[in-house]
Amino acid sequence: MAFRFGQCPTKLYTTSAMRLPRRAALTLLLCFLQAHWALASAYNGRPKLVVVVVIDQFRADYLERYRDQFGEGGFKLFLDHGAYFTNCHYNYVNTHTAPGHATLLTGTYSSGHGILANEWWDPKQKKMVTSVQDEATKLVGIASNAPGSSPHNLLADTLGDELKLATQGKSRVFGISLKDRASVLPAGFAGNGAYWIDSKSGAWVTSTYYRSELPKWVQDFNDGKHAEKYLNLEWKDASGKVLRTTNVQSGKQDFYGVVGATPFANDYEFDFARDLITYEKLGSGPATDLLIVSLSANDILGHKVGPDTPEMQAMALALDHQLAGFFDFLGRQLGLANVWITLSADHGVAPVPAVAAKLHIPALALSSDKMEAKLNSDLSAKLTPGHPTKFIEDFGFTILWLNDEALSAAKVKEEDAERMVGEALKQMGMRGYYTRSQLARGDVPNTSVGLKYANSYSPHGGWYLMAVPPPYVLFEESGTDHGSPYTYDAHVPLLFYGIPFQPGTYRTSVEPVDMVETLASLLGINAPTHAVGRVLTESLALRRGENPQPERPSSPPLSQVQPVRLQEAAR
Repeated sequence: MAFRFGQCPTKLYTTSAMRLPRRAALTLLLCFLQAHWALASAYNGRPKLVVVVVIDQFRADYLERYRDQFGEGGFKLFLDHGAYFTNCHYNYVNTHTAPGHATLLTGTYSSGHGILANEWWDPKQKKMVTSVQDEATKLVGIASNAPGSSPHNLLADTLGDELKLATQGKSRVFGISLKDRASVLPAGFAGNGAYWIDSKSGAWVTSTYYRSELPKWVQDFNDGKHAEKYLNLEWKDASGKVLRTTNVQSGKQDFYGVVGATPFANDYEFDFARDLITYEKLGSGPATDLLIVSLSANDILGHKVGPDTPEMQAMALALDHQLAGFFDFLGRQLGLANVWITLSADHGVAPVPAVAAKLHIPALALSSDKMEAKLNSDLSAKLTPGHPTKFIEDFGFTILWLNDEALSAAKVKEEDAERMVGEALKQMGMRGYYTRSQLARGDVPNTSVGLKYANSYSPHGGWYLMAVPPPYVLFEESGTDHGSPYTYDAHVPLLFYGIPFQPGTYRTSVEPVDMVETLASLLGINAPTHAVGRVLTESLALRRGENPQPERPSSPPLSQVQPVRLQEAAR
């Protein structure tokens, strides 16, 4: 009698258990255990481990584009045996790495968690700062005077924080990535650890926010020179063609830049993840543990070559094989019946404008440096004639950071300054703009685009405005980028594997914020403080009497509520 997890044969219930043949009796037992595990909560330690895999810059359409080339056990673990949501889109503009990782684990958008970009202008320090840069901490693992990293800019808590609260600290929570922001923000305030690499050497580091020195197993990993295994190698495709090498020029080692754009970077992360699970004994404690693995290689390569190249195809197929190996490790280590796995991405990516233009799509690559220079020149001519002034501090994709000090000295108020720059951007070809001031008031049109910009608001960053670029227009003269509200940036995969999830393909409209709402409900814990998603009941095996309600709850944009910075958790 064949059946899939999540589907118990109904005819078994018409037969006395005393008369069932052995195979049918075992089937009934599995169904009973399945129901028991599916309804268990974090409080009694089941599942043993939840693993969240985030692929940095992975478009949802890759899964269909390469599906017939995937092997067994990688992406097909989800596609054939898990819940596969094909229509998952971010409902905001800030499709960048830091906001995406914060969104996935807080279950809210920038208007709730406060992370609006990878970096922003700090008017107090008068410089650009990163989303996780924390002057009160130091790096641990290398000798450096650079500040450490922490989640201090988050304005909402995370799934891991709620898991720690629910179990009174018994659960263990870790985040790893090549990038600090992609490990720190998902791990939240109460995480036991967040690890990322030193870009030059590839050594794994953390900060004093988490601990004063590396655990012995991390130090041993670094001392074992695992990073050097991936230097001076050739990355070849299935036909043997060399796609890239990791050769290092003398005196110019840059692990992030050289290895990061190859599948070897994912191998390196999975090596570290296996050691973390082994030496931290994840999945062997009295409560559910959580591990977030953010894979950076897709993004590093994708910016260089774009989504439609043989290199990106080969990267996706290599990752499929690597995921299969990692999931096999989880099965041997803990048993997959004791593990829930979910996979998503922080954003997609636009096609390279030159490639799109060949298909007669009106794509264009602009220079943000030239646009910034012209804005500063025009504003200086108008506000400080004869005295060139830097009124634009930085020009990111869709976000412009203004020099509030210079503009105030020129007797220009904030909203007037933001509108002045916005109108100049429209003259340069932008479709529109939203000022920080109007976003703070929630003053946006009641349209899908207006809501996306409202969801992108944050009180961080001083004076700024967000441009509305035409589709397929980038502010990069080479390669490609992401950071728009359009589908190529916002459409990402959302997949679940585990006993509670009914295998199947689901084409309902969902959002990445639904991931933690679903996991929290299944774990029997509170959702994160600002979560705005819904439980994806259509993919779950419900108990008798439960009523699935897939409709998304309606609520005013969180930009209308003034966020309050969460205090750092007492350690």
